[in-house]
Amino acid sequence: MFDIRALRENPEAFRLAWNRRKPGLGDVVDDIHAHDAALRRAVTDKQDAEKVRNETSKLIGRAKAEKNEEEAARLMALVAEAKDTIEAAGEQEAAAKALLDELLMGLPNLPLSDVPDGPDEHANVEKSRWGEPKRINNPKDHADLGEVLKSGLGFPQMDFESAVKMSGARFVALRGPLARMERALAAFMLDLQTCEHGYEEVSPPLLVRDNALIGTGQLPKFAEDLFGVVSGSPIESKNLPAFEAQASGKAVFDEDYLTHRLIPTAEVPLTNLVREQILDASRLPLRFTAHTPCFRSEAGSAGRDTKGMIRLHQFNKVELVSIVENEEAGLAELERMTGCAEEVLKRLDLPFRRMLLCTGDMGAGARKTYDLEVWLPSQNTYREISSCSYCGDFQARRMDARFRKESGAKPEFVHTLNGSGLAVGRTLVAVIENYQNEDGSITVPDVLRPYMGGLETIV
Repeated sequence: MFDIRALRENPEAFRLAWNRRKPGLGDVVDDIHAHDAALRRAVTDKQDAEKVRNETSKLIGRAKAEKNEEEAARLMALVAEAKDTIEAAGEQEAAAKALLDELLMGLPNLPLSDVPDGPDEHANVEKSRWGEPKRINNPKDHADLGEVLKSGLGFPQMDFESAVKMSGARFVALRGPLARMERALAAFMLDLQTCEHGYEEVSPPLLVRDNALIGTGQLPKFAEDLFGVVSGSPIESKNLPAFEAQASGKAVFDEDYLTHRLIPTAEVPLTNLVREQILDASRLPLRFTAHTPCFRSEAGSAGRDTKGMIRLHQFNKVELVSIVENEEAGLAELERMTGCAEEVLKRLDLPFRRMLLCTGDMGAGARKTYDLEVWLPSQNTYREISSCSYCGDFQARRMDARFRKESGAKPEFVHTLNGSGLAVGRTLVAVIENYQNEDGSITVPDVLRPYMGGLETIV
């Protein structure tokens, strides 16, 4: 959400910022002003009518005391008219507010001035690189390597076939040493972020209500990317009994049955830890981390990365979230958070680069974003493995998350940040590809060996 007073006072700044996101989007400022004006008129009309009602009601008693029935009747008619106006104005106020809120809820955050303009990833700006890509003759794709590696029982360690049978496309079952390496990566990341970087580890809910997703900006704009959880019995479809429809995946559900949604990222529950609170400034910054599964429908990525583990419906991630006081603190925290994510890649000795995202490629809730892209030998390019974003007070306004600088001071909205530290599945992909050997085995990075019982090679 946005400060409506700032929109009234400086509409052109908002128009320009939204046009940087998408040409023509700034025209929404005119619609915002129209709904805001209608809302303010309705509020004024209601307040004026309430004043007339209250003042006139006092006069009715006086007229009756003086036995002036004609005057009392006239005044009672005025009160009745005022009540009708109050009711009508109240309905107009509610309608205008609903339209205004719906409009504001669906708009992206305002990019900072140093964010490059551009429509897509081709306008992103490389800021730095670390490490040199290893020379590997005829590097194999992680999926090909993982399917050849066998578990102790002889099954593929990266088992797509079994996963597809039970869950469909874009799922995988890791087995044996690769499953252990995924667990090792997550444990290593958590230990680094908690023991050395000062993040508090949290084990959050994986199911959240819509208000939590509204708070962090996934709703209402990105509802199609979320998986919902239905409680109760499905309504029978037109052609199938309920149980058959449910088994076939064609059941029709009433919206009332949709009680929770699976988190698309731990950013949602971690950021919502401060919702509807007034924090003491002495407690800031707050830094949280969590290792959770994440669930995304990838509705906007049809046909992309259909092979392997790059783009799954379910994946594991270690998330970083920070809560700070203001923009100055937020921008400093963005550099710190990105550095914390980079340290994971450095200790794994994985080459990467840092990219500053342009206005058209940045997430809707962000004001500034760095992407970390790791080198994948099979693709001969860098691929995203982490995004670290500064969101300003965009999420805090939606969550009503505030802080107080000192006793008696007026509460102010906190500023929030989130980042991947890192996407565990993609890190596993990068390790497999960068540490592959000619015989198809995978060398275990030194930093992971203590987490894998000293295992040096996966064969």
